[in-house]
Amino acid sequence: MVEPTEILARHARALERRRPFEPIWQACYDHVLPSPSGGPALFDATAADAAEQLAASLLAELTPPWSRWFGLAPTRPVEDTPQGRAVAEALEDAAATLQGHFDRSNFAIEMHQAFLDLVVTGTGLLLVEEAPLGEASAFRFTAVPLRSAVLEEGPTGRLDTVFRQARLSAAEIRHRYPSAELPPDLARAATRDDPAPLPVLEAVWPDRSGIRYAALLTAEPDRPV
Repeated sequence: MVEPTEILARHARALERRRPFEPIWQACYDHVLPSPSGGPALFDATAADAAEQLAASLLAELTPPWSRWFGLAPTRPVEDTPQGRAVAEALEDAAATLQGHFDRSNFAIEMHQAFLDLVVTGTGLLLVEEAPLGEASAFRFTAVPLRSAVLEEGPTGRLDTVFRQARLSAAEIRHRYPSAELPPDLARAATRDDPAPLPVLEAVWPDRSGIRYAALLTAEPDRPV
């Protein structure tokens, strides 16, 4: 089991390694995807228009909202038998159900934003979560800004570990992590709906058993609660 202090230490090292790139990324955003108020580095809209067009093209070619862009298939070919046809039909029904949930979700909007980040900085991140019961879609998507996430390279050279920083109120923490044991003062703050934001660090990394996930409430950058 990975200790919280180790997760925080890995995040700190990954954050330090990326610091030299941050001014470059900020310059790219200033010239290509500035804030709505513009900015001193925005000379004309050529780069911004080109980035929007490329992001829209990526969305249309890779994940078109108006058609199915994925399929489900068994790991091994199935024979043309009643059982095999039943398997193929079940997978097709599952794919149609998934497509319906994608269509009813905010996928297209958030995926477009992730593609914009990909165009500007070379990295796009999309957070996929299970929506609460009763929602129109089972999925909820969020394009994660690069400033809120830190990537770590694994032993194979792939960026397979992601750290995400967020600030949540006590009530939001209780809602997002219902099974977490909160400190007494934090539990009381959640009951009072105290709006004060608290720093949370989420981490996703691979191990031999699959993908691991951890969420830490941090009192300080290097100390978990």
